[in-house]
Amino acid sequence: MRYSIEKISQAQKLRTKGYSIPEISKLCSIPKTTVLRQVKNIKIDQKYIRRWRERRNSSKRLSKLKWLEADKRAEKIVGNLSRRDLALIASMLYWAEGTKRDFNFSNTDPAMIEVFIAILRAIFKVKDSDFKISIRIYEDLNKKSCIHYWSKVTGLNLERKVSINILEGSKNGKLKYGMCRIRVKKADRLHKELFSIANKLVYKLAPVVQRIERRRPKP
Repeated sequence: MRYSIEKISQAQKLRTKGYSIPEISKLCSIPKTTVLRQVKNIKIDQKYIRRWRERRNSSKRLSKLKWLEADKRAEKIVGNLSRRDLALIASMLYWAEGTKRDFNFSNTDPAMIEVFIAILRAIFKVKDSDFKISIRIYEDLNKKSCIHYWSKVTGLNLERKVSINILEGSKNGKLKYGMCRIRVKKADRLHKELFSIANKLVYKLAPVVQRIERRRPKP
C-alpha cells in the first residue's frame, strides 16, 4: 500500500524531533515497517536527541518489564511437565518439522534439536547408538567447528560418525553452524507413533476450536 507524500513527510518530520518508530506509526497511521523504511536515513535534530534517548530507554524498560510479567505467567502455565506432556511436545515438534514419509527431523534451532532429542531419549527410549545425525552447511563455514557445535547440542560424539552435506555459496545470514538433521535406526514405529499422537490431538482439539470460533464476536 502506498502512502501520500504528506504522510511520509509528516513521519520524517516527527523523526527529526526524536519520535520513536511506534510513536510515528501511531500518529501517522502507518505500519511500523513502512515508518522504519522511510525514516531510517533521517537524522534527529540535535536539540531533540535527549528526548529520543529518554523515550528509547523508557521503551526498553517497559519491554523488559513486560517480558518479566510474561515469564511469570508462563511459569504458572507450564508448571511441572509430565511424561505425557513431553510426549505431546515431541509429537507437535515432529508434526511441524518432521517429514511425512519416514523419520526425519531437521532444524537450525539448537534449542529445538536439544529438546527433541532429550524427549526421544527419556520418553521413547531411543538409544544414543540409534541416532543418525547429519548436518548441512555452506562451503564457507568451518566444518570442524560445525561438527563440534552440533556434538555439544545433541550430546553425541559426531567427530566419529556424522554425514555432512556441503552446499555451494555462503550462509548469507543463516545460522553459522548450518542445519542439523535427526534420523533414528528402525524408526518406523516411532514415526507412526508421533504422527498418531499429533492426529489424536487435532481430533480432540477440533471441537474446542469450533466452540471458541462460535463464541467469537462477529465484526
